[in-house]
Amino acid sequence: MIKRAKTFVNGIVQGVGFRPFIHKLITDYDIKGWVRNSSVGAEMELEGEEEDIRLFLHELKNNPPKLALITSIDVEYMTETAGYSDFKIIQSKTEKQTSTLVSPDVCICDECLAEMKMPGRRYRYPFINCTNCGPRFTIIKELPYDRAKTTMAPFKMCPECHREYTDINDRRYHAEPTGCNICGPKQFFCDCDGNELSGDPIELTKQYLRDGLIVAIKGLGGFHLAGRIDDPSIADTLRRRKHRDEKPFAIMCRDVETVKKLCMVSADEERILCSRQRPIVLLKKLRYDLLPSVSENGYIGVMLPYTPVHYMIFEDDIEALIMTSANISDLPIIYKNEEAINALSGIADGFLLSNRDIHMRCDDSVVYVYDSKVYPLRRSRGYSPYPILMKDALPALLACGAEQKASFCLSKGNFAIPSQHIGDLKNVETFENYKKSIAHFRGLYDIKPEKIACDLHPDFLSTAYADSLAKELDIPLIRVQHHHAHLASCMADNNLDEKVIGIIWDGTGYGTDGNIWGGEFLLGDFSGFERLAHLDYMKLPGGDLAVKDIRRMGISLLEKCGLDAEAVFKSPDTGLIREQLLKNINCPLSSGMGRLFDGISAILGIKEKADYEGQGAILLEAAATASERRLGYEISDSGAMILNMDKTIMSIYKEITEGSPDVGELCAAFLNTLVSAAADIAKRISDRYGIKKVVLSGGTFNNMYIMNRLPDRLESLGLTCYHHSRVSAGDEGLCLGQLMICSRS
Repeated sequence: MIKRAKTFVNGIVQGVGFRPFIHKLITDYDIKGWVRNSSVGAEMELEGEEEDIRLFLHELKNNPPKLALITSIDVEYMTETAGYSDFKIIQSKTEKQTSTLVSPDVCICDECLAEMKMPGRRYRYPFINCTNCGPRFTIIKELPYDRAKTTMAPFKMCPECHREYTDINDRRYHAEPTGCNICGPKQFFCDCDGNELSGDPIELTKQYLRDGLIVAIKGLGGFHLAGRIDDPSIADTLRRRKHRDEKPFAIMCRDVETVKKLCMVSADEERILCSRQRPIVLLKKLRYDLLPSVSENGYIGVMLPYTPVHYMIFEDDIEALIMTSANISDLPIIYKNEEAINALSGIADGFLLSNRDIHMRCDDSVVYVYDSKVYPLRRSRGYSPYPILMKDALPALLACGAEQKASFCLSKGNFAIPSQHIGDLKNVETFENYKKSIAHFRGLYDIKPEKIACDLHPDFLSTAYADSLAKELDIPLIRVQHHHAHLASCMADNNLDEKVIGIIWDGTGYGTDGNIWGGEFLLGDFSGFERLAHLDYMKLPGGDLAVKDIRRMGISLLEKCGLDAEAVFKSPDTGLIREQLLKNINCPLSSGMGRLFDGISAILGIKEKADYEGQGAILLEAAATASERRLGYEISDSGAMILNMDKTIMSIYKEITEGSPDVGELCAAFLNTLVSAAADIAKRISDRYGIKKVVLSGGTFNNMYIMNRLPDRLESLGLTCYHHSRVSAGDEGLCLGQLMICSRS
């Protein structure tokens, strides 16, 4: 019997070739009707034998388009048939409510790459794409996803592009960003003063790069600054102009073979390098001293080309380039042409521009590969705004994140939707971008939050924003302790919903006792937590000054142990800092693991002034050699356990003041000691409370030396260890934890 079924498909079903896929798939079944985009996803009316409809929907659910994510298929059989004579795509429908999801941008596909190299309308076309590749999130203004609601709206398709767009057998069938050299966006090249130069923009770019100049290149989510890596003076020039003295640059290599000339690449790392997300992957150098002008430590952040423009730049003799985000220090990535020319005129020697606008800026993602999976440090292009599927439906919530490495997270139904990387909310520009991005997400997904979550810290700009918005919307504001949010974030990342032990290590988080926390052992779940152990408090002489001048932390650690700091630090002001500590003048207390790393790094002579966040810890990890040596520590067990590292500090002091220390071995010994201490405390908590599951979160767990040892150590003690794989262990990922805690408040 012929049936008519009204069908709604939810998930990421727009901008992924879903309607063309349906139109092609339906030809295998005797089904008539239509499909269209709507604000709630994709809507279909299917008319045919009930068994055919069932088989078709089963095939759709189990073998969707490769970029799609189907979360639900709702079917309602109608009482009457419509007598459809064929199956077609019809005009999109805008609903009052929006529940569809948005696809991230993805790299160029092999078919488009091959076509770009062939004579024809798209020969060397810099914006070539199809339903399987290209921009999505960065060009969408609103849903449903149609060309008119993207930054491609100004470009009217030529007859040939329109023919492809309406041909069911063409891979550009309803590909919204489609175009060609005749009708699509155009590139142009400008000199450092913004004057457009005649000639092929790609060839001009390559010539500038060959000549050792720096070029600002407009990409999918913003601009990069590019320059050759084979001449250290180019990196030095870029550092001087960008005021980025020591922080590593990312690079882009032509292909995996080029990457392997510089770095060690495992099979899993190669797979993720080549994935459609094309993140920056942090890889170990073949030699520690390789490319010191690009990266001062043992890793290089490497990515492969992901746009047609990148492939054309690398098509001749250029093999590898610095490819760093184009921004002024601590400001958001630049994404507009005029802004690029104005802000970067003293940095870039030339500009590769285009007349296709970027609607939403989106920086490159940065990952390690750990346990055969992505281990995110920065979740952005290629991943955002891909949702995280939760076990249960959530109310509409907004979690505003932290202040450093800011991001936010919204919920809708069974989905948590983390934002792209925003940056540090230290300046007006980043804060304005943060607010704009939240407004864009709320509008895009039609989310009216019922509650808002924020960090407990009273001085965070994200907290002030959350407070203001909650008052404006007249809804509850839930203030979440920083490390509880980290614990909950790792729980959500691993689909856990039970009490767990949390080893939460980072630099700074506002504690419930008014002190600065960061070396924490918690027992908790989404509903609450207990602080069962922590790193012993240290004084921060000068407060925030000690985060940059990390020598201050070294002096503080030595003074705490009753050791002579002036035997290690010969600076004229060492005595003044000692006096400041003695008199307890502007010396807030911190249990921050990041501050311990800073102090040890300074004592070992690795780094005394930090040019960027975590530099002391990063260089300490890089300096560690292969050693199983451990140093001493103590755990006091009256009330909350206190981890005291004085014995470690005294051992290091003794070796550096009495002989020629092996700094690499001492770095390894320090890290090994932390691993032992963490496992020791976790086991004590487990034995006391009967909890076997341990989550690791906080920026310290971006340390791969620790990550390659601590989980195995915990497992050997009968504990089950969980780590991040979908959001960052650092502050960028804690908005997910805030969201889940808010859902239970």
